[in-house]
Amino acid sequence: MSWGGPSFVVLIIAVMTVGWLVNNWIRARHGYPLEDEWGGKSEKADLDSQRKVELLTSENEQLTGKISRLEERISVLERIATDKESSAARLSDEIDKLR
Repeated sequence: MSWGGPSFVVLIIAVMTVGWLVNNWIRARHGYPLEDEWGGKSEKADLDSQRKVELLTSENEQLTGKISRLEERISVLERIATDKESSAARLSDEIDKLR
């Protein structure tokens, strides 16, 4: 075999391609991200984890809404607790109006 001929170049290209395929096969088998021919990575699509992320995102939005409503209620309770004089007068006026 001549080292400078086209068959040697084709052999090198074939060996590199087989090596790349084996590398990606091992990576896919063990769950690592795969490489494309330009060096970019492609992650394995995991539907369960995507579904979990969607569920956690919706739960987070719900909990954020609950927290904001509770903060509003706490501010009302704080206002009632700290306005003793004006609230007492206001309550007595409202009671008088009801009689």
